[in-house]
Amino acid sequence: MDQKEQDKFKELLEETRDELLKEAEKTLSGLTDQQGNIPDPNDRASAESERNFELRIRNRERKLLEKIEEALQRIEDGEYGECDDCGELIGKKRLEARPVTALCIECKTRQETEEKSQGK
Repeated sequence: MDQKEQDKFKELLEETRDELLKEAEKTLSGLTDQQGNIPDPNDRASAESERNFELRIRNRERKLLEKIEEALQRIEDGEYGECDDCGELIGKKRLEARPVTALCIECKTRQETEEKSQGK
């Protein structure tokens, strides 16, 4: 992968990271700004349900942030676009679809097959 392509992926990853961090900040400020005393039990249950949903989304995004940081580190190390398992180059279309990936499609397919057979 040439430097221009790496720079494109680096910019994409950094933009995604910044967007996720902004959303996390909004959620945090929203949770601290919300009033804790909601008298109606139905309204309180709805608010709690919405808050739990929001926190589940942020937890998934936190995991994505970790993968973004790992991908950015691979770019810095000159290893971006190489499969962690087999060492082969990851296809450009795969990287465009999933820029945080560390596995080529063959190794990812094998990993998922093994996970299914182990019942994970």
